Amino acid sequence: MKIVSVDPIEVRVKQGETIELPTAVDVKIEEGVQAAYRVSWPELPDTSKTGAYDIQGEMVVEDYPEPLIAQRADPYILKADDGFYYFTGSYPKYDRIVLRRAKTIEGLREAEEHTVWRAHESGILSEHIWAPELHHINGKWYIHVAAGDKDDVWAIRPYVFECSGDPLQDEWAVKGAINTEFQSFSLDATTFNHFDKQYLVWAQKTENDTISNLYIAEMENPWTIKGEQVLLTKPEYDWERAGFDVNEGPAFLRRYGKVFLTFSASATDDRYVMGLLYADENADLLDPASWTKVPEPVLTSSVDTGLYGPGHNSFTVTEDGFDLLVYHARPYKEIEGNPLYDPNRHARVQRFFWKDEMPYFGEPGYKTDIAVVPKAKIIVE
Repeated sequence: MKIVSVDPIEVRVKQGETIELPTAVDVKIEEGVQAAYRVSWPELPDTSKTGAYDIQGEMVVEDYPEPLIAQRADPYILKADDGFYYFTGSYPKYDRIVLRRAKTIEGLREAEEHTVWRAHESGILSEHIWAPELHHINGKWYIHVAAGDKDDVWAIRPYVFECSGDPLQDEWAVKGAINTEFQSFSLDATTFNHFDKQYLVWAQKTENDTISNLYIAEMENPWTIKGEQVLLTKPEYDWERAGFDVNEGPAFLRRYGKVFLTFSASATDDRYVMGLLYADENADLLDPASWTKVPEPVLTSSVDTGLYGPGHNSFTVTEDGFDLLVYHARPYKEIEGNPLYDPNRHARVQRFFWKDEMPYFGEPGYKTDIAVVPKAKIIVE
């Protein structure tokens, strides 16, 4: 990402007044992308005398540890109302649910990891504990997670856990499986509130030649679907059908009068990519006609950065409110055996931007190239 221009700043103050410069500046990035970056200014001029002063600032670029957390696929970060960031993701053995929390994104890397639940010895919830998400709804904590059965490890279904106290220390109760219409392979459920309605979007296998489609429904409570369950999207483009026909890992975002759902597609090796759906925020989200699928993937493997198979993302914001993409990717392309059991899908975080009111993700693991300097003209009258 190359920052190619920055909007100039002019500030007028009366003699003796305090100068207040903005803490962030608007910049343009190559390919017509716009963004805001924090800026650090030097010592400001004395306003006891009139005159004009030109100063240069320094752009503040947040470089998060790379990776943020190793061997945690399907990463999910929640910035909660209590002021903490919470992290969860798939544990490599797929046998437990883990949580971390910290006051900052970077702090999650070294934060103590708590195992808040372990897989059962047998029966349901005993295998493939996949892709947990943490949500805070109506004063309680919920984890949505997929799990299989030792007697049938691919009998994967979405389950919900509830906690009324401290999510890292107190007991989690199993509320049960979500009541999807189909008793078939189902995973990656996410939930979100939009205009006072709670929705669920999840991946479901309903046809022999398709691993998973995405469905959407309204919820009666965090573990119960009410009403119609609607097919939202199924694999149709080549990039959604590389290795396997897959739409999975949905993540919700709302900006600029639109709602967005990212999702992941294809096999979980270097062909894994992110796709994008969007709709008007006032549209009927249960009407498939309300949604448009972007015909090309929005994040793919990059030879330049050496990151492969980016996907199963979530969204959060920085401490300053800038948008962040949370996702996993591997640092190599070649994999021995089933890629699902390769542990090195690491959790990563990077800023994303907006272009024509659509999210712009760039490349996984991109570096920011600052080719310009923020400048301010201060006029003391």
